[in-house]
Amino acid sequence: MSISPVAIITGAAGNLGQAVAAHLGGLGYRLLLIDLHQPPWEGESDAVSIGNVDLTQPEHAQEVVNQAWEYFGQIDAVVNIAGGFVWERQVESSLDTWNSQYAMNVQTAVNMCQAVLPQFQDQRGGAIVNIGAAAAGKAAEGMGAYAAAKSAVLRLTEALAVENKHLGIRANAVLPSVLDTPANRESMPDADPSDWVSPDSLAGVIAFLLSDAARDINGAGIPVTGRV
Repeated sequence: MSISPVAIITGAAGNLGQAVAAHLGGLGYRLLLIDLHQPPWEGESDAVSIGNVDLTQPEHAQEVVNQAWEYFGQIDAVVNIAGGFVWERQVESSLDTWNSQYAMNVQTAVNMCQAVLPQFQDQRGGAIVNIGAAAAGKAAEGMGAYAAAKSAVLRLTEALAVENKHLGIRANAVLPSVLDTPANRESMPDADPSDWVSPDSLAGVIAFLLSDAARDINGAGIPVTGRV
């Protein structure tokens, strides 16, 4: 009898995090759901939800890995969704904005990857999906700090892939445009959200990248842009 895989999902309390958790849970994954806030869970899959986790702190990331082992005895996948967005023109921007965007989007992913890599290396296998952004390729107005941070997430992904490919570890990133969330609908009331990317759709792409069907995809940044 096969053992269900285990996935750690960071940023699991947000719209995308909940969609990814529901999708992976429906596929039979056992889940460790992590966020600063308590992630909700109403699925039937075996899941543990932990709030008050600050992944900008390396020790918190290590504790996440420890908890996964305590609860499930294995880790097969990590989805790094934890992050944040700020729209701010450079004339009014500050270094604090750049530092906070780096901390939320890059430090969280770096710390989680560094915490789980020793286990993945020991077992010679594992899959990581990081959440980048279409803006990683070209910054639009007001998105300098965010685009820089998401570009760093993509570069992290590429480095992880090449450094660990001989160990059977894969790392990929998804690069979404605008997600169809209540916050984005409120901030852009004149836009057509049907052009945006639904969290459920992006969750399906993430699940594919974690699956054996994507075993030959490594170090990729996959655009998921809808009709934006």
